[in-house]
Amino acid sequence: MTNKIHETKISRLRKKYNDEVAPFLKKELGLANILACPKLIKVTVNVGTGKIAKQTDVVETAGKTLEKITGQRPVKTLAKKSVASFKVREGSAIGWKATLRGNRMYEFVDKLVNVTLARVRDFRGLDPKRFDRQGNYSIGFKEQIVFPEVSSDSVQLFHGLEVTITTSAKNAKEGLLLLKKLGFPFREN
Repeated sequence: MTNKIHETKISRLRKKYNDEVAPFLKKELGLANILACPKLIKVTVNVGTGKIAKQTDVVETAGKTLEKITGQRPVKTLAKKSVASFKVREGSAIGWKATLRGNRMYEFVDKLVNVTLARVRDFRGLDPKRFDRQGNYSIGFKEQIVFPEVSSDSVQLFHGLEVTITTSAKNAKEGLLLLKKLGFPFREN
């Protein structure tokens, strides 16, 4: 008899990473151990409310939209200090963020690559130069309706959001190799 508590459904992308991507990266990067291969650590989805931060109902709607997209309750981000030119006071709500790890992260990235990016208008591939020095990648979306969970009929106000994919890669080259093997559609320069 097996213990049902510890059985979890492994996501399709995580299975692909374990079966195909990690062995390929080990060979390609000349690593001694498969555990030294770069992997996804977390995905952070952020919505900055900006000019609409004064309208609390719209800010709450942005939080609910982010919850639909990520499948997880987001955290309100607060201003660390006052900036008079932006009319922002210390402690005021300036956006929402959700951090995904584990199976939720892999499910989100799978949906991002296979569904969401295909719905972006005039999409010609991701820019491979947008990696930081540590191999992390950020993608900005101008509208939240590219995500399948958000219907354009229910949207009161269009807002953008950012998705940051944090990897354990040592540099941008390793990060690019990892995300390419996971199926990210990078354009050729």
